[in-house]
Amino acid sequence: MMFTLLIFLALFLLAVYAVLNLYPAFGGKHTDERKSIYAKSRQYRNGKFVNQIETSWDTSFSSMISMMKDFIKGNPERRPAAPLPMDTFTPLAEKDSATKITWFGHSAFLLEIEGKTILFDPMFGKAPTPFPLRNQRYSRELPFKIEELPVVDAVVLSHDHYDHLDYGTIIKLKGKVKNFIAPLGVGAHLQRWGISPDIIQEHDWWDEFSFEGLQLACNPARHFSGRSLTDRNATLWCSWVIKGQGANIFYSGDGGYGPHFKEIGEKYGPFDLTVMECGQYDARWAAIHMLPEETVQAHQDVQGKVMIPVHWGAFTLSLHAWHDPIERAVRSAEEAGVRIATPRIGETIALAEYKIPKSAWWKRTDSY
Repeated sequence: MMFTLLIFLALFLLAVYAVLNLYPAFGGKHTDERKSIYAKSRQYRNGKFVNQIETSWDTSFSSMISMMKDFIKGNPERRPAAPLPMDTFTPLAEKDSATKITWFGHSAFLLEIEGKTILFDPMFGKAPTPFPLRNQRYSRELPFKIEELPVVDAVVLSHDHYDHLDYGTIIKLKGKVKNFIAPLGVGAHLQRWGISPDIIQEHDWWDEFSFEGLQLACNPARHFSGRSLTDRNATLWCSWVIKGQGANIFYSGDGGYGPHFKEIGEKYGPFDLTVMECGQYDARWAAIHMLPEETVQAHQDVQGKVMIPVHWGAFTLSLHAWHDPIERAVRSAEEAGVRIATPRIGETIALAEYKIPKSAWWKRTDSY
């Protein structure tokens, strides 16, 4: 019996090892040569990337017990009862110079600026997990078909978590994308998935560079990274600045509130539009995911004019009601005198027209 158990355990461990190393969704590994390059970064210490300030979340026994109780108790409004309404997104046959943004749910959005098309964190898969059997996308479908997308000038990534970097999506997109721009280390995942290193750029915090006539800057965020059991913080996470001749845009990526927002605002603001994380939060892990009220404060810190809350409306990754992020953000924005846009999934906003969508469309969707 003992011999049989040992054989079973050995086979199980071998299977786990094989899955972690052979299943492509887990991404790539870093060579010693690449690690030596990352070691030059001020954010890289003892083989891992770190935040500007101390960042941890409550993992005490009492906190774990309280989370277990909350999960067992459940929340009847964690998911909408029916697929969310969407606008149909139809890309223009010809690019124009107008600055436009289209949100696709969660943190995925398309920025059209000065004739360039840039996709941010294009997670178009069914679920944010390497094994997408549960936690399916609210809308069930996308407001477009990936094969109908035109050529994309760049995919810009904020970090390597599954709800931002999706293996299946990259496989479907890679023939349509001219460039991939990511924080340090993320390129290893892309290369494993067949993306040529010639079209991958990796950047550190405070890197500034030109791209097709635009000015981009990779900036700090307060978060973490990893796709498997063995690569925690092996890659960097970041926020982004995109500046053209007529518009200045900020995307927060994921993260908790911190002093980096004021630093970014002082260096690169004011911003015509901010795309700010708002969702999948909890007071117990607020250091890595802002609460909605902090989202509004961060928008003010970076000197934003109009804010679009993202990181909600697609998946359930926390305990709050699915509509809680947008309702709290709207309420906080109104109290602070902040202009907040609430586009439907697939709805395109043209910045030049300043027709800021304010419809509370989520209230027309019943929850269970």
